[in-house]
Amino acid sequence: MAEVEYLNTDAGRRIAYHRTEGKGPWLVFLGGLKSDMEGTKAIHLEAWAKSRGQAFLRFDYSGHGQSSGRFEEGCIGDWAEDTAAALSALTEGRVILVGSSMGGWQSLLFARAHPDRMGGLVTIAAAPDFTEDGYWASFTDAQKAALQQDGQVELPSDYMDPYIVTRRMIEDGRTQLVLRTPLDLPFPVRMLQGTADSAVSTERATALLDHATSPDMRLTLVKDADHRFSDGTCLKLLENAVLEVMNP
Repeated sequence: MAEVEYLNTDAGRRIAYHRTEGKGPWLVFLGGLKSDMEGTKAIHLEAWAKSRGQAFLRFDYSGHGQSSGRFEEGCIGDWAEDTAAALSALTEGRVILVGSSMGGWQSLLFARAHPDRMGGLVTIAAAPDFTEDGYWASFTDAQKAALQQDGQVELPSDYMDPYIVTRRMIEDGRTQLVLRTPLDLPFPVRMLQGTADSAVSTERATALLDHATSPDMRLTLVKDADHRFSDGTCLKLLENAVLEVMNP
């Protein structure tokens, strides 16, 4: 297996990545919160891209995986900077983004800022605006008070160890929201969502579908699939979604 490489960004962060040269457009996987580039979907897509001779990139945001920094120090805006830096330095031309969970939000932020680079978008349980509509909206008064006083609260998860949500993550998230203002996605979009996902609801998927404008945007609901979306059936659906946006 190829050794991990590193990109030093202008923001002073060291981003770990795996990059495979090939034909365009570049296929780029954007992982979820506290996930890393060694997950099942990222590895599967890399192998699939290699079999097609397709250019492919996977990387870890700062505070994730093998990149520099601590998770608790990061926020949505930092990871958007990491994404923009990685795509600028490590890919050329049009890109097809595959964004999983928080990576779906990151892919929308990149698409909004760089529509000229987008060839297509595939999301898996996309979680735009979750710091506000998920975390903050569900916090008790005691949690909100602790966030203000201590600067952080600890939350459990069905899919990972308990993790820290910081006041900086909440406050920065409010500057990165994509569902409060018009969101134009002038390229093919495929959204994949499991109905048994306990981290991201089907309502969140339909909210994004209703809010965004696109000439070719479709949502596929997969009965009983959970947030991991990593079994054989789901991975085949992911491959097909990439092909659809790549060859509309």
